[in-house]
Amino acid sequence: MAMVSSTLALAGPSEDAIAAVDRWSAAYGTNDPETIAKTYCPAAILLGTVSPVISEGTQAIVKYFAPIKGSGNTNTIEERRTTTINDSAAVVAGFYTFTRIVDGKPVPAPSRFTMLITKHGDERCIAHHHSSPHVLPKN
Repeated sequence: MAMVSSTLALAGPSEDAIAAVDRWSAAYGTNDPETIAKTYCPAAILLGTVSPVISEGTQAIVKYFAPIKGSGNTNTIEERRTTTINDSAAVVAGFYTFTRIVDGKPVPAPSRFTMLITKHGDERCIAHHHSSPHVLPKN
């Protein structure tokens, strides 16, 4: 009799953090502030690319993303690095480009980010997110 064994592939904190960032990027593409806010932990802190204030907590994050509702804006992650802190936390940093629709035309806005991804219950969520314009090298 042959015995068949199956193994479960369990993701680690680094892979889970990358998946959380990918969920955020996909949520951003929905242009729905409520959907985007669900990728953050309830008491998350957001230092947004275009905001002079700290957005803290779900309602502040929804408010921050309110201007993109239905806009057609997208986000593409180009490069990232992950540092695992422990089984419950990892930091993902990298570069992404927001493409905003201005007068019906796509306008890219290269930016950089750092996200602290933590375990909240059984899910990974963004506990801290800093985003700022990416200063491109001069040639």
